[in-house]
Amino acid sequence: MNLTLIRKYPGPDCIIGELYVDGVFECYTLEDIERPVKISKVTAIPRGTYEVVISYSNRFEKLLPLLQNVPNFEGVRIHTGNKATNTEGCILVGQSKTTDQVLQSVLAFNALFPKLQAAAGKEKIILEVKGD
Repeated sequence: MNLTLIRKYPGPDCIIGELYVDGVFECYTLEDIERPVKISKVTAIPRGTYEVVISYSNRFEKLLPLLQNVPNFEGVRIHTGNKATNTEGCILVGQSKTTDQVLQSVLAFNALFPKLQAAAGKEKIILEVKGD
């Protein structure tokens, strides 16, 4: 499965993007802003290609998608949330957006996660993060 995250709408403390699953629009994303030098919990992951696995999150106490081998980051997950204060370097998903939030996050996650779980048992899940 191929996921593509295109960062499109930069704001003062976050960047809104679009997530595609095998080339089809799935949902909006929200991440911290990109910075040339990482600041813990307020910097988006570097653009690049990452494998995604499904694993248990001790913090959230459930299975969640986890990005593998993100340079200078650990525990980067795709999960629910609405604002930059909810992300701490992770990728939030939502069905709609404003200039600084994603909305209907639980609905977006509940639509995306079963697709990821189904793929995880059969094939690699690859996420490409890029700019517009």
